[in-house]
Amino acid sequence: MTDKFKILGKYIKDLSSETPDLETYLYVKDRISKYQLGIDIKSVPLKNKMIEVNTTFKFGDIEKDSKKKSYFEFVYSTIIKVDDTITNKDELEKIILCDVQNKIYPDMEKSLLDLLHNSGYPGISFEKKVDFDALYKQKTN
Repeated sequence: MTDKFKILGKYIKDLSSETPDLETYLYVKDRISKYQLGIDIKSVPLKNKMIEVNTTFKFGDIEKDSKKKSYFEFVYSTIIKVDDTITNKDELEKIILCDVQNKIYPDMEKSLLDLLHNSGYPGISFEKKVDFDALYKQKTN
């Protein structure tokens, strides 16, 4: 972990849970263990070495054939201030894609699980944690 940035604030920017009807709910309840998590990370530079990092979690059915689907998504926004010594673009990218994500992941995972549980799917849990370091290494190789 690095101390080359400081988290100034974090919050749920957008939250969505869509299950169109009871028939879909009952269908999804039996299949939700097959749903997969997708992650997208975007950043917006602000003033004074501050950056808004928006991490989107999408949890959904990846099978294209399925007509009955529920959809879950949330955007978690984190405002960070980067140390003045950071000038290298690669180092900044690693901070945004790995270091910040590793710090906020427990909050993001809890928020997604709360959304799923409150949407009527109480038995859901994630067996594996997201390895942002491995994803970053995979991206850079």
